[in-house]
Amino acid sequence: MTSSTDGPILVIGAAGCIGAQVVANLVRDGGTPVVFDIAEDRRRLHLMMNPDAADAVAWVAGDIREPDLLKDVMSDHKISGIVHLAALQVPFCNADPVRGAQVNVVGQVNVFEAARALGIRGLAYASSVAALPPEDEKWPSTLYGAFKMADEAIADVYWRNWQVPSIGIRPHTVYGPGRDQGVTAAPTKAMLAAASGQRFAIPFDGPIMLQHTVEVADAFIRAARAGVVSTEFGGAHVCDLCGADTTIGEVVAAIGAVAPDAQIRIDGDPLPFVSGLDDSALRDLVGDWPRIDLAGGVAQTIDAFKDLLARGLLETGDAYRDPLGQGHHAPYDA
Repeated sequence: MTSSTDGPILVIGAAGCIGAQVVANLVRDGGTPVVFDIAEDRRRLHLMMNPDAADAVAWVAGDIREPDLLKDVMSDHKISGIVHLAALQVPFCNADPVRGAQVNVVGQVNVFEAARALGIRGLAYASSVAALPPEDEKWPSTLYGAFKMADEAIADVYWRNWQVPSIGIRPHTVYGPGRDQGVTAAPTKAMLAAASGQRFAIPFDGPIMLQHTVEVADAFIRAARAGVVSTEFGGAHVCDLCGADTTIGEVVAAIGAVAPDAQIRIDGDPLPFVSGLDDSALRDLVGDWPRIDLAGGVAQTIDAFKDLLARGLLETGDAYRDPLGQGHHAPYDA
């Protein structure tokens, strides 16, 4: 099967933050997204794009652990490229390691096997900075990171054995509307708290690579299209994302510059993630995309939150809701 350069892009995991933004960016640029996710949940899409346009996106509810269904969706919709983002994050992998492995690792195999069977050459998938071992360590520090390391190895095997090209992207700390799960959602939640006039404590400190959802989504779209537009494209590439190479202290200062009355403090130790990453290899591979600097991204996010709060699409208490109680997201005592 030969994919056309203007065919639909399958976004696997579009109910999540990055996936919803990928759909919004595709629609913004005149593309045709098709969504595959475990359930039809357009809540985050409504935060990032016109609700009528969000509701018009083709959406197939299904489990990534069902390989035949995945193949049928790709064939029925004549998919030309794939952005694979479906995964269970750190707290969910810790709570149910077996399901985490099924979704994050077996799901990766199912996506690559479908791409191999149908001849789809445009395949971008999400790895993570968590796949990189901390300094002086041999292995990742979390099950989620171990699963993502395995995903990179799977991609390499599919290229060497069956010539399925791919680009894996390692985001660090993604922020922006829709980022509401996981420990590293805290900077986004701090921005929501600032927009709603609430106190908030970020439960970690230290260096961080902060990446706005719009920029991250643009990178994934370019990566998915790389194998579609060029028949010469090959390899199993894995690239880091850079974003703003900053610190939590600088993030709090940037929030204060936009919302001078914000009551945000830092209450925790640095996270065990590497920092100081470089995305020049990815930009050389797929072409450039617009950067969003820290000051601009924080301002854009807080302004978006104020608008979403005014429209009733978010509530002030959303800053303190965190699945499985991870991240100590609660108002601190005055």
